[in-house]
Amino acid sequence: MDPSPATLALLVAAAFVAGLVDAVAGGGGLVTLPALLAAGLPPQIALGTNKGQSVFGSGAALLSYARAGLVRGRQARITFPLGLLGATGGALVLLEVSNQALKPLVLALLVAVSVFLAFRPRIADGAARGRRDRPWVAAALALAIGAYDGFFGPGTGTFLILGFVLLLGHTPLEASADAKVVNFASNLASLVVFAAAGRIVWTCAAPMAAAQLVGATVGARITVRGGDALVRRIVMLVVLATVGKLAWDLWG
Repeated sequence: MDPSPATLALLVAAAFVAGLVDAVAGGGGLVTLPALLAAGLPPQIALGTNKGQSVFGSGAALLSYARAGLVRGRQARITFPLGLLGATGGALVLLEVSNQALKPLVLALLVAVSVFLAFRPRIADGAARGRRDRPWVAAALALAIGAYDGFFGPGTGTFLILGFVLLLGHTPLEASADAKVVNFASNLASLVVFAAAGRIVWTCAAPMAAAQLVGATVGARITVRGGDALVRRIVMLVVLATVGKLAWDLWG
């Protein structure tokens, strides 16, 4: 598929916004995946192309968090390989599902994830009190949500942030950095699987990747400077915008 200049411009803009919000609070896939589907890509190709561009955004955000000293190496040594493993399994399962069967499934998952994010538990300061050292919980989060990311993806960052805050007592800012370790691993594994299967349209993915990288770098710097309160506000803005977009699409 060779997208028209207008379509490509819209995809690039969506990728920049996705990189920005994904670095801050997760949910970037809820911007790019609908954009790719709207551009006419079949579900499998859209999901694969989404990974082809999102890996660069998650990598840039992870690098920014690491430079700010927010990534804990001891935990990352557990969550990174398990994120790779989970996503590889999820992506391989996706390749076995036909595009025809994926169409209603993708739509249902988009709606379900948006509704969950709209009514999810609020990430409050109190939730981060009393840090709990539970490596097995971090491992389970990385494996399970990594598998989800390999199969579908949107909302992965937010699910990880919620898990690290509510189950391990991390602050929202720390959890954003923790989430990027897993998110980059799962995106990287999915990219390899989908590229090997020929499910990535690089004429869309390459320019979107550049925009995603810029947006993610800006978003990570905003998060590091703005702190936890900004993370919570951006999450709510992303959720409200996503729910409104899906409601409009369904109505149309």
